[in-house]
Amino acid sequence: MTDVLGVLVIARNGDRTEYYQDPITYESSYTESTALGAVQSHQLGSFLRSTYMSASSPSFIANMKTDLVDTHEVHVHAKLAGLFPPNPANRIVLANETTIVAPLGGYQYVPIETIDPGNDKSLEPWIDCPAFEQHIADVYSSSKFREVEKAAGPFFGAVRDYVFGRPTTLVNAWNIFDYISTGVSHNKTYAHRLPPTLVEQARGFANFHENAIFSDTDVGGIGNLAGRTILHTVLSSLQRIAFNGDPLQFLLVETSYQPFISLFHMLEMTKENPELAAFPNYASALAFELRRGPPPEDRDFIRIKFKNGTNGPFETYHAFGHKYDIAATEFIYRIENYAISSQKQWAAACNSGLQDEWLHIGSQNAVSSTVFAILTAVFLLGMFFLSKFVKSARAKAQNTRIHLADDESQYPNSGTLSNVGIVPF
Repeated sequence: MTDVLGVLVIARNGDRTEYYQDPITYESSYTESTALGAVQSHQLGSFLRSTYMSASSPSFIANMKTDLVDTHEVHVHAKLAGLFPPNPANRIVLANETTIVAPLGGYQYVPIETIDPGNDKSLEPWIDCPAFEQHIADVYSSSKFREVEKAAGPFFGAVRDYVFGRPTTLVNAWNIFDYISTGVSHNKTYAHRLPPTLVEQARGFANFHENAIFSDTDVGGIGNLAGRTILHTVLSSLQRIAFNGDPLQFLLVETSYQPFISLFHMLEMTKENPELAAFPNYASALAFELRRGPPPEDRDFIRIKFKNGTNGPFETYHAFGHKYDIAATEFIYRIENYAISSQKQWAAACNSGLQDEWLHIGSQNAVSSTVFAILTAVFLLGMFFLSKFVKSARAKAQNTRIHLADDESQYPNSGTLSNVGIVPF
């Protein structure tokens, strides 16, 4: 019998158009998912289905039924597909002359109009956060940053002719890399013209930059803000999965790369795996599996897995220096005090002075930005192959289970399906 009781997956978006972020405030530009991004998200969805929703998989979620879709829960997607049917013209040609057609013969992912993402601080908690802006300034003025900036001088001199007026400084490292990598993927002329190793060097400096901005030496520090806000969703979801009376067994949260960096540091995963001190590839996934302990254990345990991009399997990592899975009670005890779960807590951490209670942090009913709402549909298609799911209640665990505090009133209609939640951030 499988040991997996339920899973929370945090996934990064797939390929998209150029994405500028102001290096001082991290205000960002508009971007769109590409057909390649849709394919990557579809591939990840298929991978997650084969891992957690296939009875032959060793990680199959116990007692989960995956046969039929509940049309009352996913009818919106069907209506949009009827209005805008698949079209093979929904394609792009990559720099290597590979033609990528969106999944299902050119399925069109219709934008969903939502309310302002500023109403949910779990989307981009670092925006309009004075304390985080000060953190950014401190990073830029640090001796380590100046040291790397000096060493990066030759690279920024060499890359100047290939970024067309964009500032070639370490402060702007993310935008330099994003422009180059987008060009290499989508512009054949640019890809052929760019000298060897420049894109790899650009990523190296961008990794240093983003890791410095979205981490902190203090687990509860402002640099870990991205991880601290999403942590509320992580912990509350694991508690719901552990509670026998709650049907939730699988929750997918789609977000950008920033929370990955913070969480890797907060869980001390970078100490044993320094390669994690970087932003993940498109369509990466971080999974928190709740598992029943081996006999005679009566506790549940958490296993952490990470998949960097669409290639390769999940790899298992360990939190807080453990060499094996960590007890769920210990995991929650060690990290719960750093989670930001309300607008008031966010305002206090940011020194913003905002007290609007109607702004949300990590609500499972939170709305999304257009791009992430579209990509959620892609994950659904990949995971369910046009959504093969049915409502099912959790069967009582055969072994004694931990019962964690659960406030069901917070989640009156949580999840896209009764035992499957999709939370696009």
